[in-house]
Amino acid sequence: MGRIFEVRKSSMFARYDRMAKQFSRVGKEIAIAVKKGGPEPDTNPALRRVMQNAKGFNMPKDRIEAAIKNAMGKDISSYEEVLYEGYAPHGVAVLVVTATDNTTRTVANVRSHFNKGGGTPGNSGSVVFLFKHLGVFKLKSDGLNMDDMELELIDFGLEEIGDDADGNIIVRCAFTDFGNMQKALEDRGITPISSELEWIPLNTVEVTPEQAEDVFKMIERIETDDDVQLVFHNMA
Repeated sequence: MGRIFEVRKSSMFARYDRMAKQFSRVGKEIAIAVKKGGPEPDTNPALRRVMQNAKGFNMPKDRIEAAIKNAMGKDISSYEEVLYEGYAPHGVAVLVVTATDNTTRTVANVRSHFNKGGGTPGNSGSVVFLFKHLGVFKLKSDGLNMDDMELELIDFGLEEIGDDADGNIIVRCAFTDFGNMQKALEDRGITPISSELEWIPLNTVEVTPEQAEDVFKMIERIETDDDVQLVFHNMA
């Protein structure tokens, strides 16, 4: 089961607003988690996940606490997660994860980004079948044995275990087993570097460097939208 993963990100945010975009994304994720499970991380696994990821890219503690407090306010915007689908140029499938308080605005903007980027927006179900929804945990390898972990975690939904180019251990489980895997790691005193719900392509599309540039230009356009949280694609 163990193998090396080449961990890819859908695209890089523009350098000038990368941190601001990350903080905005976490703020919305906190709002969604608090609304669903309450403000106490001890009893809210989704909130624990978001807080851990926030610490991973050095979001200040006071900003995390302020986001939780704001999420408890009666007047705070009520965000919901919505998934949009479509194709980038050259037949590359794209999934866009959004957190929005106005779906009318968001769907119009996302469709516009696809069209202006040379892609084609799709209906629900048109692309998602090309991906698998997985929980992805990145762990420091210090003191951990991959073979032992595979045996210990198989009963908690482990689907794949491997390492990335930086030597970190990557654990993947089904979306529905995310909570079980999170608790299994916590019970063993393992704090992930990050833990995300990702859409992993079942197969990838080969493109030329020039075609890849066209795809990334469209994805970067989408990622600048305030309602967009993450973008996934199946480009090799």
